Amino acid sequence: MSRRKKVVLAGVFATLLLGAALAIRLGPGLSPGALLHVGFGWGVKAPSQDVVAARLHVPQGFTVSRFAEGLGNVRFLRFTQAGELLASVPRAGKVLLLGLGRPGETRPAPRTLLDGLKKPHGLDFHDGWLYIAETDAVGRVRFDHSTGQVSGPIERVVTGLPEGGNHWTRTVRFGPDGMMYVSVGSSCNVCIEEDRRRAAILRYRPDGSGEKLFATGLRNSVGLDFHPKTGELYATDNGRDLLGDDFPPCELNRVVQGGFYGWPFASGDRVSDPDFGKGHEAEVAATIPPEFKFRAHNAPLGMTFVRGERLPTEYRGSILIALHGSWNRKSRDGYKVVLLKKNAAGQLEQSDFLSGFLRDQDQDVIGRPVDVAEGPDGAIYVSDDYTGSIFRVTYGETASTIGIAAAPRPAQPTLQGPSAAASVRELPDRDRVAAQARGAQLFAKWGCAGCHVPGQSEKGVVPRLLTGAGGRYSLAGLTEYFLTPRPPMPAFPLSAEEQLDLAMYIGMTYP
Repeated sequence: MSRRKKVVLAGVFATLLLGAALAIRLGPGLSPGALLHVGFGWGVKAPSQDVVAARLHVPQGFTVSRFAEGLGNVRFLRFTQAGELLASVPRAGKVLLLGLGRPGETRPAPRTLLDGLKKPHGLDFHDGWLYIAETDAVGRVRFDHSTGQVSGPIERVVTGLPEGGNHWTRTVRFGPDGMMYVSVGSSCNVCIEEDRRRAAILRYRPDGSGEKLFATGLRNSVGLDFHPKTGELYATDNGRDLLGDDFPPCELNRVVQGGFYGWPFASGDRVSDPDFGKGHEAEVAATIPPEFKFRAHNAPLGMTFVRGERLPTEYRGSILIALHGSWNRKSRDGYKVVLLKKNAAGQLEQSDFLSGFLRDQDQDVIGRPVDVAEGPDGAIYVSDDYTGSIFRVTYGETASTIGIAAAPRPAQPTLQGPSAAASVRELPDRDRVAAQARGAQLFAKWGCAGCHVPGQSEKGVVPRLLTGAGGRYSLAGLTEYFLTPRPPMPAFPLSAEEQLDLAMYIGMTYP
């Protein structure tokens, strides 16, 4: 198998196998919801307000509280003109609407604004339309800000975007020029893309016509925002994996038309990529360096420039960025919201704004920030797809005691077939042996050893051992995860039978 294929596929089942192994180790009492908690970070019970108060930290004068919970893998946020909050939930195929409510009253439960979408992620408004970036399209629907209602059918103004691969989320934002900007991440960790729209930001007219490559070499630019004074486009970008704990840096870029930002030939300040840089010296030299470099694997996602006047003066014009956190690092890093603002020399400096989701001493994680939005009430709202929560950070107020009803948890899809919900131990011997053999073939085919077997791991990979796996477990809920996996695992089509075979192989091979 070529190095490129191994790099792309070695991480295919990393998160899945780790979650399954831990689930099996914990024994028969582990529910499907707990399996998703341990292995995949979905459906985890949100931290209580006591835990929030004890664990989460904000600057002096600020207070943090939990605003909503039970939302599933909530991702991107956008406020309506009436001050209601929209939130995308890709795995459920939904866009939710959350009202802020009035002080002293219970906020209404989130309601489903749109359903049946294909991994909806980015959201934006323009000229009476709500735009939704799905994994292979951008759609729009008429939206009434005064009532919080949509009308008419969804119109897909952009179709045929490249889907699947490591980075399946799409972000849409309208610029001050009235044009629509759409980010499309790479299909892999590092490779030469066949579709030039990958690892790029595209620009369209509002009706979806006039597609242009606006900027390239952006491996996975999830967060987009425009400078409130200059109108310049800024974007976060996630650096490649498998080059160790501390390289390459993740980035914040000032994105200009026609700009090339390095991937896959270079990283950071024009540092040549060890796998793809050779022979591309001209491209490396033409790379536009980042405006700011984050620590490697911090995974910066959503971002926003602070525009309101309810925060202290020194915060205005600064940038809030959600760091989702590392997945393959000896010591975890990220898992917080940071503030970037310029110092006296005009250089961006980083400080913590909302931290404590990661506890350093035992590496315990209680949240993974995804997006950050400034509300009309002057508060900062942060989505967390690990616990399905949204947090609210206010200035000069005490912690909110307003209650909010949890959103109805989406029904979990179940695998089909007579043994879909059965454990390894409950199946006849002949079925278990046959499944183990098929699972072994899958384990080898997709290079799972590269993430789980010492001595066979790729450079920079910290092996996630499966030793001790065994016992009873269920596969309910995994179908949903395969449809929308967390990077570096690509979206890969596995049948229900293949999912069961692979899990059985792990349970029987690593008792």
